[in-house]
Amino acid sequence: MIKSLQHRTTIRRYKDKDVSEELLNGLLEQAMRTQTMGNLQLYSVVVTRDDKQKQRLAPAHFNQPMTTQAPVVLTICADFRRTTLWAKLRKANPGYDNFLSFMNAATDALLFTQTFCCLAEEEGLGYCYLGTTIYNPQQIIDVLELPPLVLPVATLTLGWPDEEPVMSDRLPLWAIVHDEVYRDYTPVQIDDCYAAKEELAVNKAFVAENKKETLAQVYTDVRYTKAVNEAISEGLLKVLRQQGFM
Repeated sequence: MIKSLQHRTTIRRYKDKDVSEELLNGLLEQAMRTQTMGNLQLYSVVVTRDDKQKQRLAPAHFNQPMTTQAPVVLTICADFRRTTLWAKLRKANPGYDNFLSFMNAATDALLFTQTFCCLAEEEGLGYCYLGTTIYNPQQIIDVLELPPLVLPVATLTLGWPDEEPVMSDRLPLWAIVHDEVYRDYTPVQIDDCYAAKEELAVNKAFVAENKKETLAQVYTDVRYTKAVNEAISEGLLKVLRQQGFM
Protein backbone atom coordinates (compact mmCIF):
# COMPACT_ATOMS: atom_id res chain seq x y z
CA MET A 1 0.00 0.00 0.00
CA ILE A 2 2.86 2.37 0.77
CA LYS A 3 4.25 1.73 -2.73
CA SER A 4 0.86 2.55 -4.26
CA LEU A 5 0.69 5.85 -2.36
CA GLN A 6 4.16 6.84 -3.51
CA HIS A 7 3.12 6.46 -7.14
CA ARG A 8 -0.54 7.43 -7.03
CA THR A 9 -2.14 9.52 -9.75
CA THR A 10 -5.65 10.77 -10.47
CA ILE A 11 -7.38 8.73 -13.18
CA ARG A 12 -9.92 10.47 -15.39
CA ARG A 13 -10.14 7.98 -18.27
CA TYR A 14 -11.33 4.43 -17.79
CA LYS A 15 -11.43 1.24 -19.83
CA ASP A 16 -14.77 -0.09 -21.02
CA LYS A 17 -14.61 -2.79 -18.37
CA ASP A 18 -16.96 -3.36 -15.47
CA VAL A 19 -16.02 -3.28 -11.79
CA SER A 20 -17.68 -6.38 -10.40
CA GLU A 21 -20.13 -6.06 -7.55
CA GLU A 22 -18.11 -8.67 -5.66
CA LEU A 23 -14.90 -6.66 -5.92
CA LEU A 24 -16.58 -3.36 -5.08
CA ASN A 25 -18.44 -4.73 -2.08
CA GLY A 26 -15.26 -6.39 -0.84
CA LEU A 27 -13.39 -3.10 -0.95
CA LEU A 28 -16.24 -1.21 0.72
CA GLU A 29 -16.39 -3.81 3.48
CA GLN A 30 -12.65 -3.63 4.07
CA ALA A 31 -12.83 0.17 4.19
CA MET A 32 -15.39 -0.09 6.97
CA ARG A 33 -12.53 -1.02 9.31
CA THR A 34 -11.55 2.67 9.20
CA GLN A 35 -11.56 4.45 12.57
CA THR A 36 -14.84 6.18 13.34
CA MET A 37 -16.26 8.55 15.97
CA GLY A 38 -17.78 6.54 18.82
CA ASN A 39 -17.78 3.45 16.57
CA LEU A 40 -20.97 4.81 14.97
CA GLN A 41 -19.84 4.75 11.31
CA LEU A 42 -21.44 8.06 10.45
CA TYR A 43 -21.40 7.64 6.67
CA SER A 44 -23.30 6.05 3.81
CA VAL A 45 -22.25 5.32 0.23
CA VAL A 46 -24.54 5.65 -2.78
CA VAL A 47 -23.33 3.47 -5.66
CA THR A 48 -24.27 4.70 -9.14
CA ARG A 49 -23.88 2.38 -12.13
CA ASP A 50 -26.92 3.32 -14.21
CA ASP A 51 -25.99 5.54 -17.17
CA LYS A 52 -29.11 7.69 -16.86
CA GLN A 53 -28.42 8.31 -13.20
CA LYS A 54 -24.82 9.30 -14.01
CA GLN A 55 -26.18 11.78 -16.55
CA ARG A 56 -28.37 13.28 -13.85
CA LEU A 57 -25.42 13.60 -11.48
CA ALA A 58 -23.06 15.06 -14.07
CA PRO A 59 -24.26 18.71 -13.92
CA ALA A 60 -23.48 18.82 -10.19
CA HIS A 61 -19.89 17.98 -11.12
CA PHE A 62 -19.67 20.56 -13.93
CA ASN A 63 -20.23 17.79 -16.48
CA GLN A 64 -16.70 16.49 -16.14
CA PRO A 65 -16.46 13.59 -18.63
CA MET A 66 -15.32 10.97 -16.13
CA THR A 67 -18.59 11.38 -14.23
CA THR A 68 -20.46 9.61 -17.01
CA GLN A 69 -17.62 7.58 -18.51
CA ALA A 70 -16.53 5.77 -15.34
CA PRO A 71 -18.24 2.41 -14.77
CA VAL A 72 -18.98 3.33 -11.14
CA VAL A 73 -19.62 6.60 -9.31
CA LEU A 74 -19.55 6.57 -5.51
CA THR A 75 -21.12 9.36 -3.49
CA ILE A 76 -19.97 9.25 0.13
CA CYS A 77 -22.30 10.99 2.56
CA ALA A 78 -22.07 12.26 6.10
CA ASP A 79 -24.96 10.35 7.65
CA PHE A 80 -26.42 10.87 11.11
CA ARG A 81 -29.90 9.75 10.01
CA ARG A 82 -29.30 6.04 10.52
CA THR A 83 -27.94 6.63 14.05
CA THR A 84 -30.81 9.00 14.86
CA LEU A 85 -33.48 6.54 13.70
CA TRP A 86 -31.80 3.77 15.69
CA ALA A 87 -31.75 5.93 18.81
CA LYS A 88 -35.44 6.82 18.48
CA LEU A 89 -36.39 3.17 18.01
CA ARG A 90 -34.46 2.27 21.17
CA LYS A 91 -36.15 4.81 23.45
CA ALA A 92 -33.15 7.18 23.27
CA ASN A 93 -33.27 10.94 22.69
CA PRO A 94 -30.81 11.85 19.88
CA GLY A 95 -29.32 15.33 19.68
CA TYR A 96 -27.50 15.24 16.35
CA ASP A 97 -29.23 18.07 14.50
CA ASN A 98 -26.29 20.44 14.85
CA PHE A 99 -23.05 21.52 13.19
CA LEU A 100 -20.79 19.47 15.49
CA SER A 101 -22.62 16.32 14.44
CA PHE A 102 -22.14 17.22 10.77
CA MET A 103 -18.41 17.70 11.36
CA ASN A 104 -18.16 14.33 13.10
CA ALA A 105 -20.07 12.61 10.30
CA ALA A 106 -18.10 14.40 7.58
CA THR A 107 -14.82 13.37 9.23
CA ASP A 108 -15.99 9.75 9.40
CA ALA A 109 -17.03 9.87 5.75
CA LEU A 110 -13.73 11.34 4.54
CA LEU A 111 -11.62 8.90 6.55
CA PHE A 112 -13.64 6.06 5.02
CA THR A 113 -13.17 7.57 1.56
CA GLN A 114 -9.39 7.74 1.86
CA THR A 115 -9.14 4.17 3.14
CA PHE A 116 -11.28 2.99 0.24
CA CYS A 117 -9.05 4.84 -2.24
CA CYS A 118 -5.94 3.11 -0.91
CA LEU A 119 -7.59 -0.31 -1.09
CA ALA A 120 -8.90 0.33 -4.62
CA GLU A 121 -5.42 1.25 -5.85
CA GLU A 122 -4.03 -1.97 -4.44
CA GLU A 123 -6.49 -3.84 -6.69
CA GLY A 124 -5.32 -1.91 -9.74
CA LEU A 125 -8.36 0.36 -9.90
CA GLY A 126 -8.13 4.06 -10.63
CA TYR A 127 -10.25 6.87 -9.28
CA CYS A 128 -10.82 10.59 -9.35
CA TYR A 129 -11.86 12.48 -6.23
CA LEU A 130 -14.44 15.11 -7.19
CA GLY A 131 -14.19 18.16 -4.97
CA THR A 132 -17.28 19.53 -6.69
CA THR A 133 -19.47 17.52 -4.31
CA ILE A 134 -19.70 20.29 -1.73
CA TYR A 135 -19.99 22.94 -4.46
CA ASN A 136 -23.38 21.69 -5.61
CA PRO A 137 -24.77 19.53 -2.79
CA GLN A 138 -28.42 20.40 -3.45
CA GLN A 139 -28.33 18.91 -6.95
CA ILE A 140 -26.83 15.71 -5.58
CA ILE A 141 -29.36 15.57 -2.74
CA ASP A 142 -32.18 15.84 -5.25
CA VAL A 143 -30.82 13.20 -7.63
CA LEU A 144 -29.95 10.70 -4.90
CA GLU A 145 -33.05 11.49 -2.81
CA LEU A 146 -31.05 12.07 0.36
CA PRO A 147 -33.19 12.53 3.49
CA PRO A 148 -32.55 14.89 6.43
CA LEU A 149 -29.29 14.39 8.35
CA VAL A 150 -27.61 13.02 5.21
CA LEU A 151 -25.29 15.26 3.17
CA PRO A 152 -22.84 14.38 0.36
CA VAL A 153 -19.23 15.23 1.14
CA ALA A 154 -17.18 13.28 -1.43
CA THR A 155 -17.58 11.66 -4.84
CA LEU A 156 -15.30 9.13 -6.51
CA THR A 157 -15.37 8.04 -10.13
CA LEU A 158 -14.00 4.50 -10.22
CA GLY A 159 -12.81 2.07 -12.86
CA TRP A 160 -9.89 0.39 -14.58
CA PRO A 161 -7.34 3.02 -15.72
CA ASP A 162 -7.07 3.84 -19.41
CA GLU A 163 -4.29 6.40 -19.02
CA GLU A 164 -0.96 6.86 -17.26
CA PRO A 165 -0.88 10.49 -16.12
CA VAL A 166 2.20 12.02 -14.57
CA MET A 167 2.31 12.39 -10.81
CA SER A 168 1.28 15.72 -9.35
CA ASP A 169 3.91 17.79 -7.57
CA ARG A 170 3.93 18.08 -3.78
CA LEU A 171 5.43 20.57 -1.34
CA PRO A 172 8.55 19.46 0.58
CA LEU A 173 7.90 17.71 3.88
CA TRP A 174 9.36 20.53 5.96
CA ALA A 175 6.75 22.87 4.49
CA ILE A 176 3.91 21.12 6.33
CA VAL A 177 5.53 19.76 9.51
CA HIS A 178 5.80 21.89 12.67
CA ASP A 179 7.65 20.59 15.73
CA GLU A 180 5.78 21.05 19.02
CA VAL A 181 4.04 24.32 18.02
CA TYR A 182 3.03 26.00 14.79
CA ARG A 183 5.76 28.27 13.55
CA ASP A 184 4.56 30.87 11.09
CA TYR A 185 6.33 31.24 7.75
CA THR A 186 8.73 33.99 6.84
CA PRO A 187 8.67 35.39 3.28
CA VAL A 188 11.91 33.51 2.57
CA GLN A 189 10.39 30.24 3.76
CA ILE A 190 7.32 30.79 1.59
CA ASP A 191 9.61 31.34 -1.39
CA ASP A 192 11.40 28.08 -0.60
CA CYS A 193 8.14 26.16 -0.08
CA TYR A 194 6.78 27.02 -3.52
CA ALA A 195 9.95 27.43 -5.57
CA ALA A 196 9.91 23.94 -7.12
CA LYS A 197 6.18 24.13 -7.86
CA GLU A 198 6.50 27.52 -9.53
CA GLU A 199 9.41 26.36 -11.69
CA LEU A 200 7.57 23.41 -13.21
CA ALA A 201 6.99 23.87 -16.94
CA VAL A 202 3.36 22.82 -16.64
CA ASN A 203 2.71 25.49 -14.00
CA LYS A 204 4.52 28.17 -15.97
CA ALA A 205 2.30 27.29 -18.92
CA PHE A 206 -0.70 27.46 -16.59
CA VAL A 207 0.25 31.02 -15.66
CA ALA A 208 0.73 32.04 -19.28
CA GLU A 209 -2.55 30.47 -20.43
CA ASN A 210 -4.44 32.44 -17.82
CA LYS A 211 -2.56 35.65 -18.61
CA LYS A 212 -1.37 36.07 -15.04
CA GLU A 213 1.91 37.15 -13.48
CA THR A 214 2.22 34.42 -10.83
CA LEU A 215 0.86 30.94 -10.13
CA ALA A 216 -0.76 32.21 -6.94
CA GLN A 217 -2.81 34.67 -9.02
CA VAL A 218 -4.21 31.78 -11.07
CA TYR A 219 -5.62 30.29 -7.88
CA THR A 220 -6.91 33.52 -6.37
CA ASP A 221 -8.18 35.24 -9.51
CA VAL A 222 -9.28 32.35 -11.73
CA ARG A 223 -9.73 28.99 -10.02
CA TYR A 224 -10.90 29.72 -6.46
CA THR A 225 -12.01 33.32 -6.28
CA LYS A 226 -13.31 35.07 -3.18
CA ALA A 227 -16.69 35.76 -4.80
CA VAL A 228 -17.20 32.13 -5.79
CA ASN A 229 -16.00 30.85 -2.42
CA GLU A 230 -18.47 33.08 -0.60
CA ALA A 231 -21.36 32.13 -2.88
CA ILE A 232 -20.65 28.41 -2.47
CA SER A 233 -20.30 28.88 1.28
CA GLU A 234 -23.77 30.45 1.43
CA GLY A 235 -25.22 27.57 -0.55
CA LEU A 236 -23.54 25.00 1.66
CA LEU A 237 -24.82 26.67 4.84
CA LYS A 238 -28.32 26.72 3.34
CA VAL A 239 -28.13 22.99 2.60
CA LEU A 240 -26.78 22.25 6.08
CA ARG A 241 -29.87 23.95 7.54
CA GLN A 242 -32.20 22.22 5.12
CA GLN A 243 -30.73 18.79 5.95
CA GLY A 244 -31.09 19.46 9.67
CA PHE A 245 -27.47 20.02 10.68
CA MET A 246 -27.83 23.64 11.84
